[in-house]
Amino acid sequence: MNVGGSAFLGVGLAVLFGCGGTDFVRDRGDARPLDASQEWLTESTAKPTALASTLVKTGTRRPELFRNTYYDFPSEGEGARKAKVFDAECKPIADVTQEFHDRVCLQGSGKLRTGETISFAKRDCACALECPKSGQKICFEKLDPKKFPSGRGALGQPVTPLRTVAVDDEVIPLGATLYIPDYEGLARPNGSQHDGCFLAEDRGSKVVGTHIDIFTGDPATTKTWNQAVPSNVGVRVEVDSPRCLHLKSGAAR
Repeated sequence: MNVGGSAFLGVGLAVLFGCGGTDFVRDRGDARPLDASQEWLTESTAKPTALASTLVKTGTRRPELFRNTYYDFPSEGEGARKAKVFDAECKPIADVTQEFHDRVCLQGSGKLRTGETISFAKRDCACALECPKSGQKICFEKLDPKKFPSGRGALGQPVTPLRTVAVDDEVIPLGATLYIPDYEGLARPNGSQHDGCFLAEDRGSKVVGTHIDIFTGDPATTKTWNQAVPSNVGVRVEVDSPRCLHLKSGAAR
């Protein structure tokens, strides 16, 4: 869910799920600036590297270094409702606070004050307000909050905090499992320790090349994880590691 790597099996899926994929730009969760030694992590990695392309063909699972960032799921708070969100046909969905609008147009999905979930449906909507940080005009779709409590990913399925990762699907195929040892042992909100396993279930137009964007689901968790593993430091990623097979069955999400 966003508007806003390299390990590498198979060919990435190329089709968005209807109008509700996550091909948009989002903020990067307190991303820290890169230093001169990390030039390989810049936006110039717009296409899969030669290394990534080779790994896709060979099917190797050797971990490689990816740029790491975070995104979450904003909830509308109290305040004057001076902004509007619209659906793909430019019909009003709801009046919302300006703060919520400015966050959800970057993150891609969010929860209205009513408890309803909205998720990205379409860009370049003439009726929509311009997103301050991206310059884009985003329309949304109202979703069933029971089925999509944290929004929807590029495969049309619910996304899961601290399991879902947005990827460039020309480098990592959607649906792949990812083992990222740098996150193994980090605390989850329920007090358990993370096993380092994730699912490639989302994408964003700013997630390109060797870049993974982890869905935290909550701004507080974004802050905590960003302190433990700062954005843009680079993390090792292994695609379809045997230790993450349990996620293929939908268990232990």
